[in-house]
Amino acid sequence: QVQLVESGGGLVQYGGSLRLSCAASGSIFDISGMGWYRQAPGKERELVAGISTGGNTNYANAVKGRFTISMDNAKNTVYLHMNSLNPEDTAVYYCNADRIRIGPLRFVYDVWGQGTQVTVSS
Repeated sequence: QVQLVESGGGLVQYGGSLRLSCAASGSIFDISGMGWYRQAPGKERELVAGISTGGNTNYANAVKGRFTISMDNAKNTVYLHMNSLNPEDTAVYYCNADRIRIGPLRFVYDVWGQGTQVTVSS
């Protein structure tokens, strides 16, 4: 069984920083594409940042220049470095993996973590 476990959320003041981590565990051969999403109360879940197997990244306009996504392939862990946080960043942040190879020809798709709360006080 493959799991994604997020950590690093919490309460931070306006202008502060946080680093979220998402570790994949289980029988993992490799992971293709990971991303961070967030969902604020009353809003739909939205993509915050994504990173491909080759290291290409993409960001939501609202976080460009403030957030950085990175991945440690050896640890099957993806990070989200968040700087200059503001109250509009308050949300539950979810980690997602597009595809995880769990065997020579076995894959699981669209795997989600349980989420971690980020709250930014004004």
